[in-house]
Amino acid sequence: MSILTTTADGILTITFNRLERKNAITGAMYQTMADALRAAEQDTTIRAILITGQPEIFTAGNDLDDFLNNTGEGAMTPERPVFQFMLALEGCTKPVVAAVAGAAVGIGTTLLMHCDLVYAADNAKFSMPFSQLGLCPEFASSLLVAQSAGYTRAAEKLMLGEPFLAQEALEMGIVARVVPAAELLAFAQAQAAKLVKLPPASIRTTKALMRRARTAHVRDTIAAENEQFSAMLGGAEAKEAFTAFFEKRKPDFSKFD
Repeated sequence: MSILTTTADGILTITFNRLERKNAITGAMYQTMADALRAAEQDTTIRAILITGQPEIFTAGNDLDDFLNNTGEGAMTPERPVFQFMLALEGCTKPVVAAVAGAAVGIGTTLLMHCDLVYAADNAKFSMPFSQLGLCPEFASSLLVAQSAGYTRAAEKLMLGEPFLAQEALEMGIVARVVPAAELLAFAQAQAAKLVKLPPASIRTTKALMRRARTAHVRDTIAAENEQFSAMLGGAEAKEAFTAFFEKRKPDFSKFD
């Protein structure tokens, strides 16, 4: 199974489990996670959610073969599995903990902005290489990275798209704490267990109040980003970027205005 879902002691754990492809995410994987989050919302025995990967890698982001094979007219509409997952995550009323080891590429970093408690291993590496692919930020990352890190640092990460390490992610407010890689999963599980023991209505209300001011802005930004992302996906710059990726060469953007 490329996505493992387990429930124990009030915690739903969602694990990326496609190590042979660096946990690259397919549409089917997004759908599995979306379904799991929706089911958790309705299950009163689940009081916290934990999202994690493998010790070597969190996720390499979208599986580009799968992603490009499913693009076309309507490819980025809310009916698509990636939208179903991200909207379920953004709208989740229960606390979501993320444990990140190794690389978190593209949406692997974006999804963290919609979690509540994010912990990184000291081997974690983050990147949002949308510009390098001839695209733009996704799922409110243009808003949320700037809010947490400030405009200038967000501009550096979103415009250049270069990787950054766990300590910088901590300084930017993307993660709450950095722990040794060998201790990451146990630490995140212990934090989730603390949430399980707390009054559930209190936790849900606290989360809702903390997010109240940003919710409308997040959803408006998602819509604006998606309009641009969908248009750019069919553009010449993205075509050059993806072609270069599959041909294992550097893209040449010199001919574009």
